[in-house]
Amino acid sequence: MAGVDYRCISFVQHGPKAILTFARPDVLNALNRQLIDEALDAFDRLAADTRVLVLRGAGEKAFAAGADIAEMRERTLWTDLDFGPRRELARRIESAPFPTVAAINGFALGGGFELALACHLRIASDTAKVGLPETRLGIIPGNGGTARLARLVGRARALQLILLGEQVDAAQAERLGLVNWVVPAQEFDQRVDALADRLAQLPPVATRAVIDCVTRGEDMTVDQAIENEHRWFQICLASPDKQEGVAAFLEKRRPKFAGAQAIPNPGR
Repeated sequence: MAGVDYRCISFVQHGPKAILTFARPDVLNALNRQLIDEALDAFDRLAADTRVLVLRGAGEKAFAAGADIAEMRERTLWTDLDFGPRRELARRIESAPFPTVAAINGFALGGGFELALACHLRIASDTAKVGLPETRLGIIPGNGGTARLARLVGRARALQLILLGEQVDAAQAERLGLVNWVVPAQEFDQRVDALADRLAQLPPVATRAVIDCVTRGEDMTVDQAIENEHRWFQICLASPDKQEGVAAFLEKRRPKFAGAQAIPNPGR
């Protein structure tokens, strides 16, 4: 699929791999309303056979350095800011039935880091810095930062990072579990591409099952989560991907997973 002409993002799809880039490098890819609207439009354009979506920032300085402060300056009411589209973008990233990856090159702060937290996986260059500095502006994270950060690193660490508005470098972010991988800046693009390739080769049915079980399981009792896992296990057993995986194992070859156009969701 050819690239679509946007002003604040770029979006391209190469077979099962999609790449959405925040493209306002002159303002460190700050998230204004137009960028959010274009990103939502890009989600609507994702191919049916998408297996991985990578989110990244244009340039070498930032993934996204937060909300556009100039856009917020004169607004005092929640309705003025209209966070509905921002929340919807984070929801779509988090609930995607395929892996979503935040490729963090440089700063991921405030609203930018909140979108990274909504991704299933995060890979960072060794020059990256992440954080939620909203308290320094007299506000708090407004797009899921308090909830997602606490679930990722625990209540005490989340309170520390949010109350003090601390920025964390890449090495510390990896130690805290804020990112999954840290790679040298000079290898960043290559490593991101390799990760996307690897994820795109996973069995789609099992991949969706894992994402659903892990992400929604957090909000279930243990018994409910295990029951959801069992239902997904039954779906996987009956899938063409399972047949191909077993055949490839017995024949000592790499599997070629085709997936399914319509995958039932047992939990909704």
